[in-house]
This record gives sequence, C-alpha cells and structure tokens, in this order.
Amino acid sequence: MNHSTTPQTLLQEIAKIQQMEPGKLCVIRHGPQGPYYNLQSREQGRTVTRYIPADQVPVVAMHTANYQQFQTLVAQYAQQVIAQTRADRTDAAKKKSRRLTSTWHKRKKSSS
Repeated sequence: MNHSTTPQTLLQEIAKIQQMEPGKLCVIRHGPQGPYYNLQSREQGRTVTRYIPADQVPVVAMHTANYQQFQTLVAQYAQQVIAQTRADRTDAAKKKSRRLTSTWHKRKKSSS
C-alpha cells in the first residue's frame, strides 16, 4: 500500500479478505512422504497447535498469509484514523484560539 491510500480504500481491501487463519504454519518433522505440518496460534492466552494434512498445506498457507495482510491493513487503517483524529483536534484548537484572540483585541466603543 502506498501513502496515498485512504481509510475508505483500506476498508475495501480489508473487506476483500474472505478467508483467513491466524497462526504460523510449521514443519514438525520429515517423513517418507514428505514434511508433516502443524499450525500454531494463540487462543485465549494459550498456545494451540493443530495438525495440518499435507493436502491442506497450500490452502492453510494462503489463509495465514491473508491473516497477516488483514493485520497489516488494519494497522494502516488505525494509523490513518489516529492521524486524522489528531489533526482534527489540533485544527479545532487553533480555530478556538483564533476566535478567542480576535475577540480579545476588540475594544468597546465609548459612549461619549
């Protein structure tokens, strides 16, 4: 993603992700038919390990990559919203400051 990405386009990219799986796909050992895999993740503060059959490895690898992409997009979205929130708050403070300053300098007309 580039720096010209808007929060709306990030949300659209997030919405495109339809399948994801948190965790890390790991080789647990090598056997005569090839490597054996498991998926390690954290759920409710505990490490959970699930065996992944060889025929499901490509799909699970894609799902874990989708989850990583989701996390990246959400972090970018949050940073943009935070930056905009801070800019809005700064702008509001500047406007309030200008309004107070401009009325302070006005003098009352004398009634003579």
